[in-house]
Amino acid sequence: MQRIDVSVEEFTTPDPVTAVEQTGIEELQRLMDQHGVRHLPVLRGERVVGVVSDRDVRAVAGLSVAEKLQVCAADIMATDPLTVSARASLDEVAYAMAERKVGSAIVIEADGRMLGIFTASDALNALVEIARGEARTRG
Repeated sequence: MQRIDVSVEEFTTPDPVTAVEQTGIEELQRLMDQHGVRHLPVLRGERVVGVVSDRDVRAVAGLSVAEKLQVCAADIMATDPLTVSARASLDEVAYAMAERKVGSAIVIEADGRMLGIFTASDALNALVEIARGEARTRG
């Protein structure tokens, strides 16, 4: 069987919607709903310091309005997001996501800047393209 060597960069969602640490719960939910995303990288300046998932936001949905106003992205984000090089192979990234049981990875350029986000949905799109022979392959 021929090995398919595809970099994660090919299937990365570039320039994702982001939040900052002070973003409140209602705004996080609005951003996710408005843009149809389930993961928001959380930035401090230009640096990714965490990821908020729709699951994180849903976990606080039962709080009172007053309690929700006291919660921000920094309180609920995963503070050690999986980060990968843009040149990392698709299979390595998918394996790392499965091992850590996370739904996204932050894709980083060689200079350390965030290129984008690679999600489980992106992985499924990659699988479809590879299965159909549409992805670039290297033997």
